[in-house]
Amino acid sequence: MNALHLVMPSLLLLTACASSPTMQQSSLPESIRVSPPDELAMHTTGVGEITYECRAKKDAAGQFEWIFAGPKAVLYDQGRSVVGKYYAGPTWEMTDGSKVTGAQVAVSPAPQPGNIPLQLVKANPASATGRMVAVSFIQRINTKGGVAPALPCASANAGEKRQVAYEADYLFYVTP
Repeated sequence: MNALHLVMPSLLLLTACASSPTMQQSSLPESIRVSPPDELAMHTTGVGEITYECRAKKDAAGQFEWIFAGPKAVLYDQGRSVVGKYYAGPTWEMTDGSKVTGAQVAVSPAPQPGNIPLQLVKANPASATGRMVAVSFIQRINTKGGVAPALPCASANAGEKRQVAYEADYLFYVTP
């Protein structure tokens, strides 16, 4: 059996799971757009929290700030069924055991204040077979919440961690 026979069932599954119409890339900031030939294969919504830690600012003696420590979210399909999870790495792991990590390519400010930025991630090759095997890019759009706490961050509370609720749509693309 060649590699194409192994990939095709996963591509078909990804395509079948895409429950939203093709995302109009022109409606998104240019920096996070995905260009052809990559195609939208799956749309999930992540609901969870982002952890921030109060730490000393790098190269700024005596100053402190809330630093991103990691995300944790449940991924839902458009029917609100759990299909996976999202966590530090960044890592997206599906209930079928397949997972993908990636590297941030670009960010763009969220249209509404108080929301984490929109993001484009280039996927690394997926581990295991399954829904994530052919993913090439992941977009984070429609963000709600998730920004660093507005609470004071100083030497008195250095090391303190806070979780902030957030929600975002994660769009998974494949190269046909």
